[in-house]
Amino acid sequence: MSILQLNNVSKIYKLGDMEVKALNDVSFSVEENDYTSIMGPSGSGKSTLLNIIGCLDLPTSGSYILDGKQVEKMNDYELSLTRSTMIGFVFQSFHLLPTMNAIANVELPLIYQGIPSKLRKERSTEALEKVGLSDRIHHLPTQLSGGQQQRVAIARALVTNPKLILADEPTGALDSHTGESIMELFQYLNRDLNVTIIQVTHDLKVAQYGQKILHMVDGQIEKIESM
Repeated sequence: MSILQLNNVSKIYKLGDMEVKALNDVSFSVEENDYTSIMGPSGSGKSTLLNIIGCLDLPTSGSYILDGKQVEKMNDYELSLTRSTMIGFVFQSFHLLPTMNAIANVELPLIYQGIPSKLRKERSTEALEKVGLSDRIHHLPTQLSGGQQQRVAIARALVTNPKLILADEPTGALDSHTGESIMELFQYLNRDLNVTIIQVTHDLKVAQYGQKILHMVDGQIEKIESM
């Protein structure tokens, strides 16, 4: 069953009198429990595509269906609700708040959802256990390695029990050995916890952890490669 489907999606940005077509008639679908990688050179449309999938931006034309709902017809509240309940985000630079310890960083999405304090603590502790950081829950980001910080960020993405995790260059700020351990964690989340994952990466080795790779050029999908 498809968790998302893009049909002839284009995205045009206006820069003064110029128009830049960041996406050009993109169509593809992702099944539940898929692990999909998106690759392509700078300017190929990878980030624009991820922003649309994550409901951070809307297509100029075409249709985007997420979990059976047409995203381009959603209002701002519905888009915000979809992002906070259905999608977990993982970024290259972690985006952790430096004055808050690991468990407090993981709790943040639950605070926005209005989850009571005791349940927040339970779910955040469980999420940190899933990423192998049960002994680091009270550490500040400055007391954690880069790989551990990314694991906290992944726990924060997991804590809302999303159907979909979107990762933007998740190993970009990490050395190769640490990056490999993060990819093995993603495989565990996908294989054992049935989380659907879509990641953007420049690194072919990272992309090959996915079940398929979408190769993008000039705002279009050049080919889809199965692993």
